[in-house]
Amino acid sequence: MEQLPAGHPELRLLEEAAGREDAGEAALDEITSPVFVVREHGQVVAAAGYRAWPGRTAHSGVLTAPGARGRGLARVTGSATVAHALAAGLLPQWRARPAASRRVAAVLGFEELGSQLSVEIAG
Repeated sequence: MEQLPAGHPELRLLEEAAGREDAGEAALDEITSPVFVVREHGQVVAAAGYRAWPGRTAHSGVLTAPGARGRGLARVTGSATVAHALAAGLLPQWRARPAASRRVAAVLGFEELGSQLSVEIAG
């Protein structure tokens, strides 16, 4: 595992590989922390980091390339993100809508405490 700075160009390639919906869910483009990545054959295939929110909250985002899923890479990068947030005195938060994301969150010790409803108003 290695660290990249937030906004690193290689993260865009991962987002393109994962597709718009998954990339939007992970929101890697909003991360303010270092980004923890795993590479295979020189390419970033998994990445995680967090955006510092008010109230000392670290809002986590994790993304794994479709061909690299199911091998625990989200757990590895997510765990590094949580450890970094805790070391910075922040409270990690994990918003998990997809089932796979919920499973990773549970493995990392997160508990489901509520739900979020987002509505986009066309105007």
